[in-house]
Amino acid sequence: MINPKQFTLAMAFMLVVISCDANETKLRVMAASSLTEAFRQIVEIFEAHNPDVKVQVEFAGSQRLRYQLEFGAKADIFASADHRQIEPLKTANLLYGSTSDFASNVLVLITRAGGPVNAIDDLASPGVKLILAQDEVPAGEYSRQVLDKLSLKNSSFKDNVLANLVSEEPNVRNVTQKVALGEVDAGIVYKTDVGTVHGTGNIHVIEFPKGSNVGAKYPIAVLKNSDEKVLAKEFLNFVISEQGQSVLADHGFSSP
Repeated sequence: MINPKQFTLAMAFMLVVISCDANETKLRVMAASSLTEAFRQIVEIFEAHNPDVKVQVEFAGSQRLRYQLEFGAKADIFASADHRQIEPLKTANLLYGSTSDFASNVLVLITRAGGPVNAIDDLASPGVKLILAQDEVPAGEYSRQVLDKLSLKNSSFKDNVLANLVSEEPNVRNVTQKVALGEVDAGIVYKTDVGTVHGTGNIHVIEFPKGSNVGAKYPIAVLKNSDEKVLAKEFLNFVISEQGQSVLADHGFSSP
């Protein structure tokens, strides 16, 4: 038998929770998967400064998020890993106001410990198992641009490397994880992704020669279908503020 006093207290607690939810403003953010750790910390700080705000973030490949927005998904903020995903939204008049570059990144080659790849040239060796992000994913497009630059001295280098491609992933985090787990020999990822697999497996990091790397620029924008444009602009301003930039720097991103 339910104790009347316990029932009353339970109902009172539920009413408080419902009341709190009703007074809470939700902000929906779509962000590139490479921003996961940095944006989680930024959201934590932003919510601490704005106790009645709950920020919900969906992390995925920028191209996937862009497709969702083009097909009518509702969100307040879009943070992309490149301008290629922002431009179609601008053309379709889906953005509110201008975009702002808030971070930059570079690529590195990661290899499994004890594997056959110990230098960049080894990527072209027969039998190497290489993994990249899909070419429509920002990290995938950047990776192929790096291979183009590396092929300037050896025109067959890119073709030989891509002949070793065993998988193309929908986001850069999948690439990082599969190399760390030893499923493949090597992959090209953002420098900021290296720390995310700490403890998962042993990987080696090889930096690309100066002049062959690509600087990835990250733009952020408020979306036109946002129900919280003022709050969304506050979040955008926080990301590009000194405090937001400090968080991004702590996670390995550079200033735009």
